[in-house]
Amino acid sequence: MNILVCIPCLLTGGTEIQTLNLVRALVAGKHRVVLACYFEWTDAMVARYRAAGAEVELMQPEARRVGGWRGLLFLYRGLRRLVKQHGPEVAHVQYMAPGAQPCALLRLLGVPHIIATVHTDARMYNSLHLLHFIQRHVADVFTCITTRAERELFGTARLFTPETKIRKHDHLTIHNSLPEHMALAKEFRTILPESPVIGVVSRMEHIKGMDLVIPAFAKVLKKIPLAHLLVVGDGSLLSQMKAQAEAMGLAGKVEWAGCQAQEKLPAYYDRIDLFWMPSRSEGFGLSALEAMARACPVVASKAGGLPELVAADCGLLCETENVHALAESTTHILQDEATYTRKSERALQRASWFTMPRYTELISDLYEKVK
Repeated sequence: MNILVCIPCLLTGGTEIQTLNLVRALVAGKHRVVLACYFEWTDAMVARYRAAGAEVELMQPEARRVGGWRGLLFLYRGLRRLVKQHGPEVAHVQYMAPGAQPCALLRLLGVPHIIATVHTDARMYNSLHLLHFIQRHVADVFTCITTRAERELFGTARLFTPETKIRKHDHLTIHNSLPEHMALAKEFRTILPESPVIGVVSRMEHIKGMDLVIPAFAKVLKKIPLAHLLVVGDGSLLSQMKAQAEAMGLAGKVEWAGCQAQEKLPAYYDRIDLFWMPSRSEGFGLSALEAMARACPVVASKAGGLPELVAADCGLLCETENVHALAESTTHILQDEATYTRKSERALQRASWFTMPRYTELISDLYEKVK
C-alpha cells in the first residue's frame, strides 16, 4: 500500500519521534511510506526518517513556515504534486498546526482514505468545532494518544485493540510507544543512593514547567542536602534557570548537559535516580515513559496524558505549578528505600507495555480495518 504521512515539521519534539515510530511500523508492514514535511526540518531528523525507510519530501526547501492565505495555497500546491506523483491510498495526517487544512485538501485531491492523529490535549485548542468537522466529515478515523485527550476532544473514548470494530468517521486511542533507541532496563533499581540525582530531560520552556525546577530543587536540598540536579535539554528558559541557580547559590549542585542526541539519552536516564516532569500541558509525556523504561521513578504534574501514563506505583503525581508538592513528592520517594525500589519496579513494568512490537501490531490492524 502507498501511504503518505504528513507532518508540519521535522524537528526534535515528541510528535516527530512518535511519527518516526509510525513510519517504522508501516515499513515493517511492507508498505511504501512517503513522508511529507510542510515547513521546518533539520538534516538530522530527515536522515533518521530516511534510515527508517521513508521517502522524505520536503515541501519547503528553506525550512521555514508559510502563513496566512499564502500558506493555504502553498499546502494545496505541494500536496497536489505529491498526490499526483505518489498516488497514496492512505494519507495519515499528524493533526498539528496546520491540521484541518491538509485533511480537507487531501480529501478534495481524491485520496481514498484519511487517518488523522492528534498529539495534544483539548486545552491546546481555542475551539473544537473545526476538529469535530474534520472528524465527522473528512477523516476515516481520528486517533488520539491518550484516552483522556480523546474524552476531552470528543466526549467519549475507546482504547484500540485488535478486537475493536471501527465505524465510519470513528475516533479511538492508540498509545505512543517507546522510541527505538530506548531499550528497557534489564532490572529495576534496588539501591537508593546517598547522593541522589534528580533529572529533567526536556525543552526548557514555560509549557514544560521548567521555571519551577530550580525553586523545587532548592526545597529538596533542605531535606536531602547531598542531592544533585541534572538538566538535559535547551530552550528559551535555560538562561533564566541558570540565573535562578546562581542567585540561590545552587550552581555547584546543578549539571547543565545541554541538548543531546536521541541515541545518547539512555545513558543520561541511567544517571538519574528520580525524574521530574512538571509540565503545564503534555499530550503524552514521552520523556516520562523513557525514564520509566530505564526503571526510574517519576514525579510528574497531573497535566494532559501524564496521569494515564504514570500510574500511582510508578511515581507520584502533583498539581501543576505547585513547587511545594513537587519537592514534597520527591523527598517522600527519596527518603525511603522500600518506596523507591517498589516504584522503580512498577515503572519498569509499566513501560514494558508501551513497546514497539505492540504498537506495530495495532497500527497494522488499524490500517487493515480502514482500507
